[in-house]
Amino acid sequence: MPELDSTVKNVVNETIEPMGISQIRIFAEKFAKIPGLIKLTLGEPDFNVPEHVKTAAIESIEDNDSHYSAQKGIIGLREAISNYLSKRFEIDYDPETEIVVTIGATEAIFDSLAAIINPGDKVLIPTPTFALYIPIVKILGGIPIQVNTTDDGFRLTGKKLREVIAKEGADRVKALILNFPGNPTGFVYSKDELQEIVDVVKDKEMYVISDEIYAELTYGEKHISLAKLMPGKTILINGLSKSHAMTGYRIGYIAAPKDFVTNAAKMHAFVVTAPSNPAQYAAKEALTNGINDCIPMRDIYQERRDYIVDQLNDIGYETKLPEGAFYTFSKIPNEFNLTAVEFANRLAEEGKVGVTPGTAFGDGGEGHFRMSYASSMADIKEAMKRLRIFTENLKN
Repeated sequence: MPELDSTVKNVVNETIEPMGISQIRIFAEKFAKIPGLIKLTLGEPDFNVPEHVKTAAIESIEDNDSHYSAQKGIIGLREAISNYLSKRFEIDYDPETEIVVTIGATEAIFDSLAAIINPGDKVLIPTPTFALYIPIVKILGGIPIQVNTTDDGFRLTGKKLREVIAKEGADRVKALILNFPGNPTGFVYSKDELQEIVDVVKDKEMYVISDEIYAELTYGEKHISLAKLMPGKTILINGLSKSHAMTGYRIGYIAAPKDFVTNAAKMHAFVVTAPSNPAQYAAKEALTNGINDCIPMRDIYQERRDYIVDQLNDIGYETKLPEGAFYTFSKIPNEFNLTAVEFANRLAEEGKVGVTPGTAFGDGGEGHFRMSYASSMADIKEAMKRLRIFTENLKN
């Protein structure tokens, strides 16, 4: 095996070199090595991809769809995305010019930020939130500004947003990233709450990147897209990983005004050339004949949610009922005198339950831990039994 030559050891990207990998992955991989541990760490659906969707991928292979796709994605999928967004959320995008298919929502986030950020630009990121926003902003030369929303129930208020923009300088702030339904909190913005944000940013020279990957997983009120209220400044991010359990197919997309998509599509082309054909044909099937495939999954998630939240609160972990996604975000009792990382490590080692410490989601996550209920009810019930015993031992 080759060793890195001493002459190039210091030839390294100085932004990336000091970064670690996502804490979500670090703890998931670390805890996976503990024998007998129940892992409630990763946000990956435990369902299989619907059969008709798999068949569409297989047929694509058998039909020799083995050549380069159009860079923005096959037109049939872009049309399916356009029709889906119109039918589901009453927002309209031209499939020819306003949609680009990406390798998962993660690439969509990267491409969108790359189309905005110049060195020194600031991006507002309410925390706790999805872990990858912060390092992507840094890699692109931007400055991530974390906005702790814990005291406001994990909600970015118009008042707080106005204060932060004034503090950071309206001329320096180029984007705000919203993630809702929220990971890790399950928080969902109402129309009035979104309007508060619109009222603040509508006259500012800044975009809002709205990551709505969990839009199909809301319990009660229907998801409202920010793009419906502010289409000209919203960059909509979505995909099929969560709605159709297609995490491994890696299909996401950007929907935004034509001029923005033109630049985002350039970065997409530079980075990946084009998405995989079989995955795209599967996604097309999912968004046409499988548009309601997510409903039975959502019903099962809701049953798990109700059980796990009831148990967590009964054991002594203050947990708000998530309105969307498939996570709980619970407060660690002050009496334990443990940081989020210390709590997660001890729960894994002593209680044999794997959770993600809240600090994996930014500064606003300290003092909390996330559990994913995208796992079987049997595992969840056993995890709650173990958590109860672990908690009693901590108290004693």
